[in-house]
Amino acid sequence: MGKFIQNQILGMEWLNALIGKGLSALGLDTATRWGGSIQFFIYDVIKITILLCMLIFIISYIQSFFPPERSKRILGRFHGVGANIIGALLGTVTPFCSCSSIPIFMGFTSAGLPLGVTFSFLISSPMVDLGSLVLLMSIFGVKIAVAYVVLGLVIAVLGGTLIEKLHMEDQVADFIRNANSSVNIEAPDLTIRDRILYAKDQVVSTFKKVFPYILVGVGIGAVIHNWIPESWVEAVLGSRNLFGVVLATLVGVPMYADIFGTIPVAEALLGKGALLGTILSFMMAVTTLSLPSLIMLRKAIKPRLLSTFIAICIVGIILVGYGFNAFQYIFI
Repeated sequence: MGKFIQNQILGMEWLNALIGKGLSALGLDTATRWGGSIQFFIYDVIKITILLCMLIFIISYIQSFFPPERSKRILGRFHGVGANIIGALLGTVTPFCSCSSIPIFMGFTSAGLPLGVTFSFLISSPMVDLGSLVLLMSIFGVKIAVAYVVLGLVIAVLGGTLIEKLHMEDQVADFIRNANSSVNIEAPDLTIRDRILYAKDQVVSTFKKVFPYILVGVGIGAVIHNWIPESWVEAVLGSRNLFGVVLATLVGVPMYADIFGTIPVAEALLGKGALLGTILSFMMAVTTLSLPSLIMLRKAIKPRLLSTFIAICIVGIILVGYGFNAFQYIFI
């Protein structure tokens, strides 16, 4: 059941297969680079659009019951690092790729959650989840899988905590900070129709602002996904030179995939003699800092906060990579 939910409901593999059949019926060979790029583009635009609209609608409907001030009072029970830990742990039970996590991040932020908590979620959601833990265990063993998840959570908690300490709330896009301004905190008698209309308005407003970035981001992802040879990536990441972790991180950033798409590549790299830390850094970079997701995130936050987020993630990922390389003998 879990695999069905991941692949067919969240991953929408049925949609990918349907698009492939449709393109083939039109005479386009999806096994070619051009055909594969077109299929990838259509599939991902539709998938991300559906997820974005559904998630914004659901979150906005719930938000109509919890305006910002009320949400802040509820969340006031949690303080400091504890709140960031809750945000990071919440990310582990939401098996979304980085692009799919952004609508949830936007909803959480507009609901009035502390910025550090929402960023802890944004980091951990694509990087680690329960499904990845099981799959990593089946390939790399229990020790590596658990260490990967724990260190991913550490990056998420520390990253969110640092962003919180920097007080960069003004770096969030105005349309997100003001998203709930149309809901009156003193109007608990809103009807179901009122709440649905509010959620619908939020979907339309957010979609208009974000959709151009979806097109650009997925377009870049389609080119990278189908035109960069796997052998080239393996050659770069398979090097045992001192800067292997840095190269793995920088190569992984522009690629577009979730953790389930990177694990087969990681397995092949390990078989070719790549260092464990280099592989894990590549996986973390791909899932957390893909170029399409950063393009989408740029619409939600301003350049200074985006740069801070990228820098924190890159430094954390590189440190984890070198740490795994130094103690690889413990895990393998």
